Amino acid sequence: MIELLQLPFMQRALIACLVLGVLLAYLGIFVTLRKMAFFSDGVAHAALAGAAIGLLTRFSPLISALIFSMLLACLIYWLEKKSSLSSDAIIGILFTSGMALGIVLISLRKGYQPELLGYLFGNILAIRRQDLALIVILAILIMAFIIRHKRKLTLLALDREMAYMAGVNPDFYQLLIYVMLACALVLGIRVMGVILVSAILIVPVSTARLFSRSFKTLTIWTAVIAESVMIGGLLLSYYLNLPSGAVIVLVGSTVFSLTFIAHSLRRQRRQKRQSPTN
Repeated sequence: MIELLQLPFMQRALIACLVLGVLLAYLGIFVTLRKMAFFSDGVAHAALAGAAIGLLTRFSPLISALIFSMLLACLIYWLEKKSSLSSDAIIGILFTSGMALGIVLISLRKGYQPELLGYLFGNILAIRRQDLALIVILAILIMAFIIRHKRKLTLLALDREMAYMAGVNPDFYQLLIYVMLACALVLGIRVMGVILVSAILIVPVSTARLFSRSFKTLTIWTAVIAESVMIGGLLLSYYLNLPSGAVIVLVGSTVFSLTFIAHSLRRQRRQKRQSPTN
């Protein structure tokens, strides 16, 4: 293990897991409570177009994907306010359009494209220093904003009407959540890939909700589970020589399944003790 931690690419991968684990875990709470799972999945897939633009223009694919996804998040928010279409319809249209644009742009670049495959399926072991620096800086900025405005964001996640009554501007903070979520998803794509990144938003918080009794414990356990899943999945994938993103998702799914089974058995035993005897 000590020799493994001395490898530069593994050091970068572990740092990325630690930083993104906390960020995606916390944003995942808002995703599940506000029922934004489709939004996160749509933005992640549409980010492929941004990465493709970066590759074609020889610009940083990560930065171009960030810009494209944040603009897309703003567009989704604007269309939700200005049109009578449902959020799912708007996201579905932009999601498929972004994917289609990405596929067309990819076809314009000939030959084998390993970097683009990394955006599709994730390749955390290939993270470069400049990508890691960008991930750490943006993650710190987003987490600093979340911590500073924790009360307002919590109120918005729990009840939009209650947030408004408490003096919070729900529209403004909803837009900020959209932009921060889009940014975090693109950062997570370098680890999990376009196809799998939404899982780390949903699985840890869904697992924590099975046994958490308050918002505070939900937040703590979601972060603990996310970090454990990402670090455990990364190490397991390295030793088994398997794709890191896929293994991380499978580890998370296994943890959720075992927790769900244990929770169900415990609930059944409690119901039996409470049921009247014949």
